[in-house]
Amino acid sequence: MRILLDHSVPRPLKNNFPGHDTDTAAERGWHELHNGELLDMAETDGYELLITADRQMPFQQNFARRSMSILILTTNSWPVLRQRLDDVNRAVNAIGYNQISELDIR
Repeated sequence: MRILLDHSVPRPLKNNFPGHDTDTAAERGWHELHNGELLDMAETDGYELLITADRQMPFQQNFARRSMSILILTTNSWPVLRQRLDDVNRAVNAIGYNQISELDIR
């Protein structure tokens, strides 16, 4: 699966998805794009999943016309996420096509 990490997600998370092709918005030069623009670019380039910590995104965007899935993390703290990488990986591997899912990490 092609995964894009939003600029709200810590970059070290990129290296924790074995078997997936993962990039960051910054690597793609998309760090200044806002949500709608970022989603448009990601879809055009064939990304299947966007991982974000922006919990407002589902309320700000019309996902009915989107063809990619969104995984929302409830934290963007790398020390916290590092402790829960197995949970994040399970969520990535379980997400369905064109689905929005939130992973509650505390």
